[in-house]
Amino acid sequence: MTMRILHVLDHSIPLHSGYTFRTAAILREQRKLGWDTHHVTSVKHTEPGPAVEEVDGLVFHRTPWSPGAFDNVPVLRERAQMRALSQRLLEVARKVKPDVLHAHSPVLNAFPALKVGRELGIPVVYEIRAFWEDAAVDHGTTTEGSLRYRATRAMETRAVHQVDAVTTICEGLRADLLGRGVAPGKITVIPNAVDIDNFAFGVAGDEALRAELGFAGKRVLGFIGSFYAYEGLDLLLRALPSILQKAPDVALLLTGGGPQDANLRQLVQELGLQASVKFTGRVPHADVQRYYNLVDVLAYPRHSMRLTDLVTPLKPLEAMAQGRLLVASDVGGHRELIRDGETGMLFRAGDVDDLARSVLQLLDMQERWPALRAAGRRFVERERNWTASVARYRDVYGALTGKVAA
Repeated sequence: MTMRILHVLDHSIPLHSGYTFRTAAILREQRKLGWDTHHVTSVKHTEPGPAVEEVDGLVFHRTPWSPGAFDNVPVLRERAQMRALSQRLLEVARKVKPDVLHAHSPVLNAFPALKVGRELGIPVVYEIRAFWEDAAVDHGTTTEGSLRYRATRAMETRAVHQVDAVTTICEGLRADLLGRGVAPGKITVIPNAVDIDNFAFGVAGDEALRAELGFAGKRVLGFIGSFYAYEGLDLLLRALPSILQKAPDVALLLTGGGPQDANLRQLVQELGLQASVKFTGRVPHADVQRYYNLVDVLAYPRHSMRLTDLVTPLKPLEAMAQGRLLVASDVGGHRELIRDGETGMLFRAGDVDDLARSVLQLLDMQERWPALRAAGRRFVERERNWTASVARYRDVYGALTGKVAA
């Protein structure tokens, strides 16, 4: 019996983010299972395009947005955004007649799904990838414990109690929901994963690109991704002088961009590291692999905060899939993914000296590199592949609809 799911999304491809890549992977894997998926994005999908858009074989229904005079005022803005999404979702749901409405973070997608689900008698699944209030803390739009923070947290808690089923991406988020009184049987973990076929193992670096970047004869420490404050790239830069004292042939590659770009460039100037740090800016998605292939050690120095302690990132999994060596802070999200000394190295979050020590230790234990690389690849092959993760939706949807999903 074909299962038809209408997914409610914040934004999607062709925008590039961990959010859109996880979404695309889930949708493709669900379709491989023979499920019929449909997709609505909120007003926060900002890429210009038609009202109905096909991207990489997936059709997305966009939500039109013409904000009124008061729609940029906090609270009024979010209400207007949810109202617009509710209208678009109702329109699409009446056409496609889904068995399940599957709303993905943030909570602004959950309430429109609940409204439409009640009106049409469709069960609602809410998938939490991070808590909206914690993301706002990192973005600097609120502080933990503020009135806005507490109000947003209360919205999240109300949503998880009202929906029919909840999924999360990791055990950290599940534990937090249990602490809010959500029944254990209502929550299913659908962990982040990778598509193994998209990642070649242990490919050598492009020597022409190495020369172009000025990395000839260098051992390369690197980060590839978005420059958010929680990623801790400031810590990595502060650790670099100690690393260079004992390993002067190290260079740091920072590929990507984001809110902290200007601050990081300024810090490089203040620390006098211009000769040892290369910013490439954002590169075309098709070229990202070439930059990964140059890196000897990938660094994920996330700061410790609720967001990073509760949420597991995708980047370390992608690194392990490629057989890359990695050093990461021991925040909760990393500890769910990385086995210290077996698939990577963990250092004390926020500790510049321990980060430098871990990088130097890893660079000095070259005889163990093949075993570390092989163990990381085995971990993602066996435990963190999308086929295994997405199969977990079968029981979630089946319990709500009475249908046995193919």
